[in-house]
Amino acid sequence: MRRYTPPEGVHVGQDLGGRRRAVTPAAIAHYLAGTGDDHDWYRGESPFGAAVAPALLYHSEVYEDLSWYLPNIFGNLHARQEWELFHPMVVGSEVVARSTVVERYRKRDRDYIVNEVLFTDASGRWLQRSRTHQSFLVETERRGYAVDQSREKRTDRVFDVGSGAGAVLPELEKPITIEMCQAFSGPHRNYHNDREMAQALGFPDIVVQGMMSICFTSELMTRAFGAGWLAGGKLDIRLVNVVWGGDTLRVRGRERETLPEGSATRVVCDVWCEKADGTKTLVGTASALR
Repeated sequence: MRRYTPPEGVHVGQDLGGRRRAVTPAAIAHYLAGTGDDHDWYRGESPFGAAVAPALLYHSEVYEDLSWYLPNIFGNLHARQEWELFHPMVVGSEVVARSTVVERYRKRDRDYIVNEVLFTDASGRWLQRSRTHQSFLVETERRGYAVDQSREKRTDRVFDVGSGAGAVLPELEKPITIEMCQAFSGPHRNYHNDREMAQALGFPDIVVQGMMSICFTSELMTRAFGAGWLAGGKLDIRLVNVVWGGDTLRVRGRERETLPEGSATRVVCDVWCEKADGTKTLVGTASALR
């Protein structure tokens, strides 16, 4: 029998290995510095008994190994994020992450790579699974900026979300500071915390890491649904406009529908982030159990 030879380059099925991570108060404090998300359950008793971590504590595990990136990183962007939460990470425990390339596709002038990260506890229990869709420009001559600040004003960048009649979730307001960007995306200089590095990759200013807005959305859902988000939450959102350093975001949500799920009810919400002028930067759905 002919032996299987994997394709060259980044390909579906590519195993990126795993890592062990400790769920510690120090890791949670670092998360707080980057997001402002604080909750009594992160320090003491929770509905799960012991203290638990923020749902997306290790939000950027997918970026610890960039061997799944395509060679042309000029103008690359985080485009879409999916997340499923099965059980929270307990403070004081150790968790294991495993990363795999699960999809590759092309839309217009960009190639997309989808990297799935599965977190389990020491016994192998699934804790959460995420899929990150990263987009890369098809190789072109570099001229000017890959994305500039006028792009978000185009008519094709207007998004209608949250216009239903469902209950409105208590919103969050998040001013994004350089200190937050350094805590969230540091400690090394990169285009998420340094303007010069951003310009080298085709952007006029610091590009706030997409995962930050996703973590804000998780905070919104944690405050609205508590344990029903930490154990049973689902997220599917698109990052539709760039958040620049110094922007302030309103993190918003509205219930869309309820669906029976065993003895519980799944509440499906439209979620979005917007700038002070109403520009949407993130749109999609999140759901939790009630």
